[in-house]
Amino acid sequence: MTPLERRASGSLATIFAARMLGLFLVLPVFALEAARYPGGSDPAVVGLAMGIYGLTQGLLQIPFGLASDRFGRKKVIVLGLLVFAAGSFLAAAAPTLNWLIAGRALQGAGAVSAAVTALLADQTRDAVRTKAMALVGASIGLMFAVSLVAAPVLAAHIGLHGLFAITGALALSCIAVVVWWTPPAPVEHSSVPRGRLADVLKHGPLLRLDVGVLVLHAVQLAMWVAVPALLVQSGLARESHWLVYLPAVLASFFVMGGVFPLERRGYLRAVFLGAIGLILLVQVGLLATSAHPSLPVLAGLLFLFFCGFNVLEATQPSLASRVAPPHARGAALGVYNTLQSLGFFAGGAVGGWLAKNVGSAGLFTACAALMLVWLVVAWPMRAPQSRPTAEEVLADEAQAT
Repeated sequence: MTPLERRASGSLATIFAARMLGLFLVLPVFALEAARYPGGSDPAVVGLAMGIYGLTQGLLQIPFGLASDRFGRKKVIVLGLLVFAAGSFLAAAAPTLNWLIAGRALQGAGAVSAAVTALLADQTRDAVRTKAMALVGASIGLMFAVSLVAAPVLAAHIGLHGLFAITGALALSCIAVVVWWTPPAPVEHSSVPRGRLADVLKHGPLLRLDVGVLVLHAVQLAMWVAVPALLVQSGLARESHWLVYLPAVLASFFVMGGVFPLERRGYLRAVFLGAIGLILLVQVGLLATSAHPSLPVLAGLLFLFFCGFNVLEATQPSLASRVAPPHARGAALGVYNTLQSLGFFAGGAVGGWLAKNVGSAGLFTACAALMLVWLVVAWPMRAPQSRPTAEEVLADEAQAT
């Protein structure tokens, strides 16, 4: 990576990490803490309070992505972070569950993922794009692991109100990163024609990736409806679950590092499809062990899941940014992140319904079926060719003349 690419990758990964840490800190303790609010005894309302973030996030990713194409990435990112911070502070001050739902909905309205990813794509070459996206994915995975350890401790001292206040403060700190650390968007970005939504909704390779990100995050969240209960049944106390999660996440980072040399050697398609197949096998393994959970088996399956998940988290947005028309990159990533957020929402809502009505075995069967459908949809994919940078185009033109 060039110094500018390292600066862009580091700053934007920091934005993702700080924002996701704020969200992840809430999730491990949300259901227990929300029960203390007036109206918190209704599981359906608590589930709505958890999932409504993903719904509003999904509805606004496309408008934010289109706006970043038209008005500039950094302006849209700052606006979204302000909205996210406002939602966090509203949730921190919420006296009832209904106000908490309003705060969570406003948090989701700060839908900056598409604009951040598009800015990172603008500032990195195709050859290092996956590495840059992997840095973002690794930062998200690390924040997830940290939150599993820190959330119960912090919640015991400052409660859910305090966790939301921390989330708002982290969002404001991200604004400082955008303004003073993140490099400006390339000059050529503002001079090209702006993309339209129609340009990306009829793009076959992009639609395959959109289906994939929807399935991946639906399966991820649905899994976590049932996995904690299986760990408890295997004999591991709830407060000790991080002893399984943290090593699995950290060890999977080392596996993810092997993606870059394989990509350079032309094996990106094989790695991508292999990661989908690996998560499919994990769902089959969870189905097989759900009747009589074994802690070593669950730990091994979670390690394999994080290996596949982290590889896909790094390669999917990289592929989406590379196959998207450059003038419509924000719109393309807006659609991509919309389906990612809707996957979160659907995974939580449908996963909870499945666990209640057909049990964990039925849930893992549905997850395995979804992964199989994705594998079939993704099978025709081809790794995109690297596009020349603006500097390389100018050099070729100079050489030709």
